[in-house]
Amino acid sequence: VKVLHLKENIASLARLLASTSHGGFPVVCRPNPEHPEVFQGTIKRFELCMLLENEHIFEPETNDESLSSSHLLSYEKITVEKLPNLSRLTALLNRYATDPRYQQLFINLEPYINKSAMSVQAHFSLQRTYIIFRTLGLRHLTVVDPQNQVVGVITRKDLMPFPLEERLRLQLAPP
Repeated sequence: VKVLHLKENIASLARLLASTSHGGFPVVCRPNPEHPEVFQGTIKRFELCMLLENEHIFEPETNDESLSSSHLLSYEKITVEKLPNLSRLTALLNRYATDPRYQQLFINLEPYINKSAMSVQAHFSLQRTYIIFRTLGLRHLTVVDPQNQVVGVITRKDLMPFPLEERLRLQLAPP
């Protein structure tokens, strides 16, 4: 599972977006050093791309866990359904991933994540998961363990009837 952290490195975020086509990502944080990372919410790919187009919100790494939020973007600036210019975005991601400057810069995702994002337990009913997808119109759903650690993501494609039926048939078939 590809997860992001509340405080995310620009270069590694650019590499992740360039190397995957995921539409959204779970965001995790470590409440304190001796605890594991736990699920905090989700953020969409489009929102991440819009954030990366605004270099003025990047900050150097700090020792404290939170970054200042001095240059927050408005909700309207990051909520888009379609990326404006794919070739420009590709060039931008490539620059962020290869330029050493961006290894030392971070972005505070906390103000932008969906903290009320749905999640289900790892052994949650498949039928109920399907109902949640249908009734809420979800694109992806984070799967967590009893300690609220991210263990997977279910997408609409995973719940399409034919592939799902085939996978169940193969799993239930005797060896």
